[in-house]
Amino acid sequence: MSKVLKADTFFSQSRNRLIVDVRSPSEYLQGHIPGAVSLPLFDDCERAEIGTLYKQVSREAAVRRGLEMVAPRMAGYIDTIKDISSESIVFMYCWRGGMRSGFMSNLFSLFSYEVYLLEGGYKSYRNEVLTSMMKPYSLRVISGYTGSRKTEILQSLRNHGECIIDLEYLAKHKGSAFGHLGMKEQGSCEQFENDLHDALKAVEGSKNIWLEDESRSIGKVHLPQEFFKQMQSAPCVFIDVNFDERVDYLLEFYGKQGVEALADSAVKTSKRMGPQHVKHALELLQAGETRAFIAEMLKYYDKTYLHSFSRRTHTEEKKLEVSGKSVNEICSILIREYGIGTRL
Repeated sequence: MSKVLKADTFFSQSRNRLIVDVRSPSEYLQGHIPGAVSLPLFDDCERAEIGTLYKQVSREAAVRRGLEMVAPRMAGYIDTIKDISSESIVFMYCWRGGMRSGFMSNLFSLFSYEVYLLEGGYKSYRNEVLTSMMKPYSLRVISGYTGSRKTEILQSLRNHGECIIDLEYLAKHKGSAFGHLGMKEQGSCEQFENDLHDALKAVEGSKNIWLEDESRSIGKVHLPQEFFKQMQSAPCVFIDVNFDERVDYLLEFYGKQGVEALADSAVKTSKRMGPQHVKHALELLQAGETRAFIAEMLKYYDKTYLHSFSRRTHTEEKKLEVSGKSVNEICSILIREYGIGTRL
């Protein structure tokens, strides 16, 4: 028999264990619990058919049709999970913790699996995700112009034992017209919120949580409004690096992406940067002057970042001049001067 667990218990016990999402593929793609594997009881067309029967005919007709669909696949569900994990414990959910997860949990119990269901299903999980974004967090924001190595600084802070949230990693985007280059394909806004919630749970209660300054939009996903407000008002350290160092850093990364990819991304900025400026930058790129192209684009991004930063309301701000310093040196300064128990 399966056991139904409240959300807190479900997540504390399921961490690093097998979590199975039995909703349809499109539901899973729209958003799922981080780390959950997809094992749909019905595909999208089947789910639509059963839903129609349920509404227009009867519950009994929908259940009967569902059984006809899944009966030939029942052994396959078990085989799939055995291929994924050798564990005999499964944590499982559907949309509301109803018929789909109930059916699958009974099936798995027949094969001696110990099954735990999420009370209220994915719907209750989403409510928790959205509520968690309104909790107060002890944030410390690292800002700076494009190319200031902010992401590398965050990773160095993590390596030194500090708690961080890497928003660009979660969003799979670096936040500019070039931000998708070298990154995985972005997921949905809903999945980004789920991943952010998971990252926040991992550092919950920490006295310092470092993260990078971002606009509310990171590529095609958006930071939850309440969490973004906390970021805007959090203490902030501006990492000040000279222009040439930033160009060199960006050249090292974006120079490997190829002329066509860089050109396509530059064209996206035409409306805001101005077609003449973009035209000049593209001429430099086509002539093989990649560094000059990056420098031209960086001038534009410096202006837009300064405008965006001036509209934010950080309660405390400190500029840190770090030109010529390594990432580890910058990290040490941040921990020493702005770490736990210190003020900006």
